[in-house]
Amino acid sequence: MFNSHADYGYTELLPGIRQKTRVFGANTLMAEFLLSRGSLLPAHAHSYEQTGYLIKGQLRLRIGEQEWEVGPGDAWCIPLNVEHGAQTLEDSIAVEVFSPVREDYLPKSDD
Repeated sequence: MFNSHADYGYTELLPGIRQKTRVFGANTLMAEFLLSRGSLLPAHAHSYEQTGYLIKGQLRLRIGEQEWEVGPGDAWCIPLNVEHGAQTLEDSIAVEVFSPVREDYLPKSDD
């Protein structure tokens, strides 16, 4: 699978948090997130391993009981079923990979 860059096709998950699936395979799905300054990803947990990389901006990321100030070039891994959340300190762009594939992030068919 190949996906070219485009500035459209994002879905607003929460106020100030937009997501677009870039590519997916049998076992992984990669998504791009555009996060507006001040947006909040409330604490939650799910049955997906989640690895991420911050391309641009600044976040305060909490994984379990630990918290980090995350800047461009920083990366993380969130194990299955571990509570996590984030606060966006600056407009940010993050790329995250989920395994197994998140069915709710699969592109909708245009049928």
